[in-house]
Amino acid sequence: MNSSNWPRNRLLLALPSRDLKRLMPELEHIRCQREQVLMDADSSLDHVFFPDGGVVSVVAVYADGSVIEMATIGREGCTGMQAFFGAKTSSVRLLVQIPGSAAKMSRAAFARAMESTPSFRNLMSAYIHAFLEQVLVSVACNGAHSLKERLARWLLMMRDRGDEDALLITQSLLAEMLGVQRPTITIAAGEFERAGLIERGRRQVTILDRKGLTKASCECYQLVRKRIAFHLPKTYT
Repeated sequence: MNSSNWPRNRLLLALPSRDLKRLMPELEHIRCQREQVLMDADSSLDHVFFPDGGVVSVVAVYADGSVIEMATIGREGCTGMQAFFGAKTSSVRLLVQIPGSAAKMSRAAFARAMESTPSFRNLMSAYIHAFLEQVLVSVACNGAHSLKERLARWLLMMRDRGDEDALLITQSLLAEMLGVQRPTITIAAGEFERAGLIERGRRQVTILDRKGLTKASCECYQLVRKRIAFHLPKTYT
């Protein structure tokens, strides 16, 4: 890793350079593997993760073991929502949806930075607003729009966060995140493929026509983009 171009997390890079330099000793560079659980529900909230690349899903875990995605986090954000409020236990699972890397910070260091660095505290406050906007829109979207619209929105959100047209994601995991059976995802993805919007490969989906996929998505995609950009003008494009 070349320290001159790390970290690449846009939230951290939005900090004044002197404040980021002060935080650097508290950050550990880690690799994030596909389907890795960074933190599980009901476990000790020991760390906050700032993705450099790839995508982390925030998922709810039910008693029967099933899960459903509530939000996604990429280079524009971090996993620190609950730590922001002083929580010591995680109520959600943090699942690596698309592999990449992240800056790892202890909860204790996060709390110290919140107290001692106003720019960090203000940035995290803005991020919490943006994160909650994403969750609220996602809840409404799940009840109001078709699977194809939600699938298009999800793929576009992954593209925005990962900056790559090739998404290293399996259809099984995608079905789990959207709360449907795999055959249902296979049918919807097949329609997109026949329309020339995506191409499916082994453990990968590649976006071929981003503009066309945007048209196939519901309005929630653009709504979330606008709301996140409003709160985080330096971290989300």
